[in-house]
Amino acid sequence: MKKVLLALVASMMMLLFAGCGSKETLKIYLPGEYMSDDLVPNFEKEYGCKVDVELFDSNEMMYTKLMAGDSYDVLIPSDYMIERLIKEDMLQKLDLSKISNMDVIVDSLKTSPLNDFDADNSYSVPYFWGTVGIVYNKNNVSIEDLENEGYGIFKDTKYKGQIYMYDSERDSFMIALKNLGYSMNTDSEEEISAAYDWLVELNKTMEPIFVTDEVIDNMAQGRKDLAIVYSGDAAYILDENEDMGFFTPEEGTNLWVDAMVIPKNASNVDLAHKFIDFVLTYDESYANTESVGYTSVNKAVYEAVTGADGLYEGNDAYIPRTDNANDEVFHDNEVIRKKISELWIKVKATN
Repeated sequence: MKKVLLALVASMMMLLFAGCGSKETLKIYLPGEYMSDDLVPNFEKEYGCKVDVELFDSNEMMYTKLMAGDSYDVLIPSDYMIERLIKEDMLQKLDLSKISNMDVIVDSLKTSPLNDFDADNSYSVPYFWGTVGIVYNKNNVSIEDLENEGYGIFKDTKYKGQIYMYDSERDSFMIALKNLGYSMNTDSEEEISAAYDWLVELNKTMEPIFVTDEVIDNMAQGRKDLAIVYSGDAAYILDENEDMGFFTPEEGTNLWVDAMVIPKNASNVDLAHKFIDFVLTYDESYANTESVGYTSVNKAVYEAVTGADGLYEGNDAYIPRTDNANDEVFHDNEVIRKKISELWIKVKATN
C-alpha cells in the first residue's frame, strides 16, 4: 500500500511539473519596467513553474553579463544586439514548431527593414516595437518649426533651456546624422565627425538636460517643451498630458524591435519556448501593451487598442510609422560602436 501511495505521489508531482521540462525554474533577463505585473504569475500558474526575473539597464549591460558566463533561458534585447549575438554564436535557433502563435504577429514585422536582423525568425520572436521621436508642448512649440527644422529644432535658440536629450550615444548620434541627411548606420568618419560637431554645438548653446527614464514623468508634467522620447514612453506622456504632442521628422528616425531569444547556455529550453508562445497570446499581449505602453506585436491586439474606443485610439506615438524610406533599423557595427562611444563622452564634457 505504501509503495502504491508513493507511486501516486510521484505521478502527481510529475504531472504538476510536466509543463516545465526537467527543471522547474525559468530565468528571464529583460529591460526594466517592460512587462505587465500579471504575465509571470499567469505563466507560473499555467505551467506550475517558478520564474526568476532579472532586469538590465541597457543592451550593453546584458551583453557584459552574458560574456561573463551568466545563464538565462529567455532574453529580450534590441534588434542590433540580437544581430551581434547571432554573429557571435551566442544564441540558439528556435524550434518554431513549439511556438504556435507566430501567425499572430503584425505583418510589418515580417518585412524589411523591421526584420533585417533576423529575417526568418530563426533566432528571435518580436516582443515590442516602435520608433524614436519628439515629444513637444503644443502650446509652446510651433508645428511649423518642427516640420521645417526636424531634429534641428533642438538647436533652435528660441527653445534654449527647454530641451531634454536622451542620454544615449546611439539615439543622439542618430538624430544628428538624420538632421545632416546621413544614414544612422554610416561608417563614414567624415559623417560621424560632422554629427559629433552637431552635438557639441547643441550642448554648448542649448543647455540640454540629459535624461533616461525620468523624461517620462518630467514631460508628462510639462517641465520642458521638447524631448527625444521612445514611442511607448511618448504614448504614456500623451495620455497623461493633453498639451503634449508627438512628432517624427521626415528626415527619418530609428525603427526598432525588441525580441525574445534563447541563449546558447540556456538551461530550460523547452519551457523557454512555452514562455515565448505564451507572451504572444491575445490576453497576455493585451495586458502587456496596456501596462507598458509600447506597441503590441500581436495583430489583433494592435487593431483593438488603436481602433474605435481602443486604449490608444488617436495616440500618434503608439502607432509606428512604417512608410518613410528614411527610417532605419540600427545594425551592429563594431567600428561605429566604439567610435561613437568615445565621441559621446567628449560631447557631454563640452558644456
